[in-house]
Amino acid sequence: MVSQSIPFPPRPIGPNEPAWEIARLFPNQGHWSEQEYLALETNRLVEFTDGHVEVLAMPTMIHQLIVIFLFDALRAFVAPQRLGKALVAPFRIRLRSGKFREPDVTFMLTQHASRIANEYWESADLVMEVVSDDDRSRDFETKRSDYADAGIPEYWIVDPKLRQITVLTLRGSQYDLHGTFKEGECASSVLLVGFEVDVATAVTQGTQE
Repeated sequence: MVSQSIPFPPRPIGPNEPAWEIARLFPNQGHWSEQEYLALETNRLVEFTDGHVEVLAMPTMIHQLIVIFLFDALRAFVAPQRLGKALVAPFRIRLRSGKFREPDVTFMLTQHASRIANEYWESADLVMEVVSDDDRSRDFETKRSDYADAGIPEYWIVDPKLRQITVLTLRGSQYDLHGTFKEGECASSVLLVGFEVDVATAVTQGTQE
């Protein structure tokens, strides 16, 4: 990993200061390369956009239980028919040159297996994100634009706060709304005909007594 020079802070380093010497081993924001990003080893979710890295907040238990439920439901549907491969975060998806995301759940159709590699996948056919309240616009706006630009055919936004699942399907270069499904309904896929998820069950994972 090639580092960029980061100056020491102007004041003496005390016992409660950050480990500035460690920081100097890494590039400045805006100067990371794809190779340096891919070489970063951590158990945290880290995304990458045009030389900048972003360390994501640690997910909550309820968030993770919802992710596991969605992954289990998706895998149970696709595996018997050998429709493709599903993964959960942390795992990198390369959306374009200079941009990587780590969706909560990712799926790739069997016919696109050539885009699958051990280190990361080249885009995906379906992605799911569970909304975190610390930055709701990230999943509803930023990632919607990112995934559409990458040509990902289907995007699920699972919202525990509003207790609903939004399913978006790609039309041209933008997403159209397939449906906003609420409790008492089943969210359905356009890409995977017959795949459905009960909204109430999905969004209440980990909240039952």
